[in-house]
Amino acid sequence: MFTGIIEEMGIVKNIVYGNFSKIIVECNRVLEGTKIGDSIAVNGVCLTVNDISKDSFTADVMPETLRASNLKDLKNGNRVNLERALQAGGRFGGHIVSGHIDFTGDILGKRQEKNAYIFKISTKEKYSKYIVQKGSIAVDGISLTVVDAQQNYFTVSIIPHTMGETTFNYKNVGDSVNIEVDILSKYVEKLINKKDMKDFLSENGFV
Repeated sequence: MFTGIIEEMGIVKNIVYGNFSKIIVECNRVLEGTKIGDSIAVNGVCLTVNDISKDSFTADVMPETLRASNLKDLKNGNRVNLERALQAGGRFGGHIVSGHIDFTGDILGKRQEKNAYIFKISTKEKYSKYIVQKGSIAVDGISLTVVDAQQNYFTVSIIPHTMGETTFNYKNVGDSVNIEVDILSKYVEKLINKKDMKDFLSENGFV
């Protein structure tokens, strides 16, 4: 489990695509205390570390992970957002992020509004019901609050600190970003769709 609070930006040292895709990421902070078998979120994608050097880690990337995320678009030298999995007793600063991407969205617009940047990002109709105004969402692994939510897009506001410390500083219109909707909204939907719960809500005038 992750929190969506990015610890540092890493640089793709090498990425190999094929039957056995793997990525090597140059970094510093996330290597502290990390051992083989640990999880690190790369642009919000949960990957398992299988090798560590003094300035990088290596992880395998499954074909389905490539299909479902923007990792397939990475090139050597690209920056990526990194976060280690939350440890027991660790500080929880964002929201619950699983590291499993729901879909990729395209940046439709980017504008500055006073001291913040507003990003407009496309969504898929299947997931729009989970994206609500003032709700939480993870974009490339970053925990953000939804400013506006429509059927085919949503907007988020990025403060200067987040811009400077994440890959948003390098994003432009047309770029693809990984989206993970708030997992709690999925649990709520599953709960209320159970027959007993639907009957209870109906009997008590909630639906």
